[in-house]
Amino acid sequence: MNLQRKLAAKILKCGVEKVWINPKNEKVKQAITRKDIRRFIKEGVIKKLPDKKKTKRKAKKRQQKIGSRKGSTKTRIGKKTKWLRVIRPQRRLLKDLKEKGQLKPLAYRKVYKMIKGNAFRSKAHLMSYLRDKELLKSEKK
Repeated sequence: MNLQRKLAAKILKCGVEKVWINPKNEKVKQAITRKDIRRFIKEGVIKKLPDKKKTKRKAKKRQQKIGSRKGSTKTRIGKKTKWLRVIRPQRRLLKDLKEKGQLKPLAYRKVYKMIKGNAFRSKAHLMSYLRDKELLKSEKK
């Protein structure tokens, strides 16, 4: 049966797996020549299986696991992103203090420029500066 399948694959111009031979027909086992195989193909005893339909699959996004990462977490974040993660909360805090009226007059613009100049590491550092320089209005009145 293996010989017949190989011959049929060559005649049908396809792979061995694509060839279907009717299992009920015993005469196919005696087929040796190409002529015999062609006759069985005409009779419909040997057929070429249809192509499988290719399904369109969306490309799966691969999550980058720890083993394939190069560099520490801090080095993998861009400079601008780091900058914005520090600056935005400080500016938000300053704006809230100004809106609540807790900041002394003329202090807002000065401190805003200092934030822009990277003078403070964090919101806590900013608050400690404001307390030290007495730029916050005292709530004890």
